[in-house]
Amino acid sequence: MHRLGERGTYFVTASTYRKEHFVRGAERLQVLQRGLLTLAREYGWQLEAWAVFSNHYHFVAQSPEDSESLRSMLRNLHGRLSGWLNKLDHTPARKVWFNFRETQLTYEKSYLARLAYVHQNPVHHRLVPVANAYPWCSARWFERTATPAQVKTIYGFKTDQMKVVDDFQPESEW
Repeated sequence: MHRLGERGTYFVTASTYRKEHFVRGAERLQVLQRGLLTLAREYGWQLEAWAVFSNHYHFVAQSPEDSESLRSMLRNLHGRLSGWLNKLDHTPARKVWFNFRETQLTYEKSYLARLAYVHQNPVHHRLVPVANAYPWCSARWFERTATPAQVKTIYGFKTDQMKVVDDFQPESEW
């Protein structure tokens, strides 16, 4: 059940159908990331952290006035990407995306911990030793645009006790 309505900061996770690796490979990951960044901007969502993988993605973003637009934004993203993937794979009408879940972040510590979690998610999934080495996440951008004190503060948050459902095993080949 989606509880959108209030303007605020949201942590969002979306999954492919049956956690299949439909977004496997550099080109597909790049298209998903570019689509997410483009549509977020078009819909007025300000991304603060993101990480995209072969079978799921996460992001933290500030909503526009109408946070209900998240549904339309993700429907648009998933619809476009599904069409493109199915054309590439010669699988018309294949179901690609399962659903998404969102959590409104109302406590500062929860917000900061989720920023750290999303920036560091490629390390969590053992895809890279340092997050900024993974091209399809926000870590490199964050480290380049934030102050050293901000980076130290965010990366200093412990994420091992967070209650985040992230039982995905992304494809390690990219």
